[in-house]
Amino acid sequence: RNRGRALCRRADPAGMRGAALLVAAALLAACGDKPAEKKGAPPTLITTTQAQVMPLEIGERTLGTLEAVNDPKIGAEIAGKVVKVTARAGEAVVKGQLLAQIDPTDAGHQVNADSGEVARLEALLLQQERVLARQSELVQKNFISKNALDEATAQRDALKNQLASARARANLSRNALDKTRVVAPLAGIIETQVVAPGDYVKVGDPLFRMVSNARLRANLPFPESAAARLKIGQPVRLSSPLSPGEAISAVVEDIRPTVGDGNRALEVIARLDNPGPLKGGGSVDAVVVTGAREQAVVVPEQAVVLRPAGKVVYLIADGKAAQQVVEVGSKQRGLIEITSGLRGGETLALDGAGFLSDGAAVNVKEMPKTAAPPAAPKPQ
Repeated sequence: RNRGRALCRRADPAGMRGAALLVAAALLAACGDKPAEKKGAPPTLITTTQAQVMPLEIGERTLGTLEAVNDPKIGAEIAGKVVKVTARAGEAVVKGQLLAQIDPTDAGHQVNADSGEVARLEALLLQQERVLARQSELVQKNFISKNALDEATAQRDALKNQLASARARANLSRNALDKTRVVAPLAGIIETQVVAPGDYVKVGDPLFRMVSNARLRANLPFPESAAARLKIGQPVRLSSPLSPGEAISAVVEDIRPTVGDGNRALEVIARLDNPGPLKGGGSVDAVVVTGAREQAVVVPEQAVVLRPAGKVVYLIADGKAAQQVVEVGSKQRGLIEITSGLRGGETLALDGAGFLSDGAAVNVKEMPKTAAPPAAPKPQ
């Protein structure tokens, strides 16, 4: 037994050296089986669209404001004390509706006085006509001289003139009486009520301010560079937050002859009949249609991105993106015209286009889809 233990002690260093060699060999084998590292960025996930060829309106776009064409300021046409107010701010009124009443007492007395004077002169003129008729008979019978007839004729003519003047004064007094009733000159809404019962007003003092939204004016500013393309009579497409999704048609009726001092903008005026919800003071997106192209190449605006080379789109083929420099034109309902660089039908990157570079690998999320054509404009 002791001899066996001695043999084991003598053999142990060699066994340890063998085990170490086996461990080292295993490590070298593991290093040799290490996979190669991947090179390059992973493919970018994108969606695609196609360049379309379709008719396209060419226009100048701007943001404008609406203004009521009819917004009268109602003032007092006769002096007096306001005895009654029948309309309030925000109230809708119709043409001819009573808004306020000015004390009619003095005007009524004047009407009675002038009417009495007219009646008196009418009676005198009737009597003078009878006198003149009798004297004409006497002159024919040579009972009186012709001078007496001429005097009667002159008195008759003087009474006629006095009666005409009296009737004119009576008309003025009746008009003054009518002016004590302040009425709405048109159908609309009372925007501001200035007067109150008990106020004494003079001629011209403001009483109410009205606004009628039945007819509106769109004030559309454009840069000076657009002046050569804008002309009276061109159609205008309007859209408003007060009427979302509804296209409103108008026509350019006037172009201001001067450029604004503060903004250097050219102002275009378009008038329109209010379809209902629009209000003066509201904002509108406007496009003045300056022309049309029958065969325009269009792509979604999202497909065009800005790069150091300019505005570009990315053509997609064989899992790769190829940069294509383009020139763009007008925009219409989410589409942008490509005036140079595309012929139509090309497959382009859409979602994710902003993350691409020339030659980048792509992974298309879905099949190419066709951009929807713009809706046909409403007829004028």
